Amino acid sequence: MMDRKQIFRLALTCAAVGMAVMAMPSVVFAQEAAKSAAGLLPASGLGWLGGAIGAGLAIMGGAAGIGRIGGSAVESMARQPAAAGQISTAMIITAAMIEGATLFAVVVGMMAVLKVG
Repeated sequence: MMDRKQIFRLALTCAAVGMAVMAMPSVVFAQEAAKSAAGLLPASGLGWLGGAIGAGLAIMGGAAGIGRIGGSAVESMARQPAAAGQISTAMIITAAMIEGATLFAVVVGMMAVLKVG
C-alpha cells in the first residue's frame, strides 16, 4: 500500500511528464524556421515525439484502468457468484467507456503527429 508521500510524489511526476508532453508541440509550432529546440531532433521530430508519447501514455492509462476493472470484477464474482451477471454487465459498460476515452486520446495524439508533418 502506498502512503501519502509516495502518492504525492507519483502525482507530481505524472504532472511533470504531462506538462512536458503538452509543451513539446508548442515548442515545435513556436518558430517554423528553427531547426530544433535542443539541436537533437528536427522541428517535425519534436512534434512526432510529443504526439507519440501522448498516445503511448493514453494507451498505458487505459490498459491499467481496464486491468483493474477486470481484476476487481473477477474478485467480486468469486465472492458473490449469484451477482455475476450484474457485475459482468457493469464491468463491460465501464471498460467500454474507458476504451472510448483512450481511443479519443490516441486520436488526438496522432492528429498532433500528422499535423506537424
